[in-house]
Amino acid sequence: MSGETSRRRLPPSVYRRRRIVLLLALVAIGAVVWLLIAQPWSGAAADRTEADPAPSPAAATDLPAAGATTPTPSLTPTPDATADAAPETSATPEATATPTAKPCVSRDIAVEPLTDLETYEPGQNPQLSIRLTNNGSADCTLNVGTSAQSFTIMSGTDIWWRSTDCQTEPSDMVVLLAAGQSVSSAAPLTWDRTRSAVGTCNDTDRQVAPGGGASYHLSVEIGGIASTQSAQMLLY
Repeated sequence: MSGETSRRRLPPSVYRRRRIVLLLALVAIGAVVWLLIAQPWSGAAADRTEADPAPSPAAATDLPAAGATTPTPSLTPTPDATADAAPETSATPEATATPTAKPCVSRDIAVEPLTDLETYEPGQNPQLSIRLTNNGSADCTLNVGTSAQSFTIMSGTDIWWRSTDCQTEPSDMVVLLAAGQSVSSAAPLTWDRTRSAVGTCNDTDRQVAPGGGASYHLSVEIGGIASTQSAQMLLY
């Protein structure tokens, strides 16, 4: 026997275990490399983003702007269109193309005329708005577009001004009113303190409403539902 001790041969099972461990290690390394290159999680994140888009900001509880030819959720007044065009109604109420709720009934809906002041000094033009409240226990749908709105100003029994006299391009807008929801105009309608008539829309010399403390009353109607009370204003 030589001075060098001969190495004992290990059993075959030991070599098999070593090969299995080496193979698993190679598989694990390959999987890590594939994950770093493919980054499958980025695609999943994108899918989640597309499937669940960030919620849009809650729409203001307002009625749409006066003078708009197509209903829009945000209300901004149109500078020269507020004198004789009825304001639309907007977004929360929530606009829906195919509403599933039943149409609103007049006994559940309260319609109120609003003015920005009670007394107007010479040169001050009244700003007119509507407040609409669903007092019912269920959601309902209502047409609140310009075609369904009317503002009327009277002095005694004399009708001085109607928003429909010179209204252009009226439009429909069916919205969903939640139970208990109240909405109002964010862009008021301006009355220029003159008498309106269909044939005088472009006239610059329309009759001016007397002041000196004269009393005028605003009534409104929307979606076929009229206000039960009027709003009084005094002109000086």
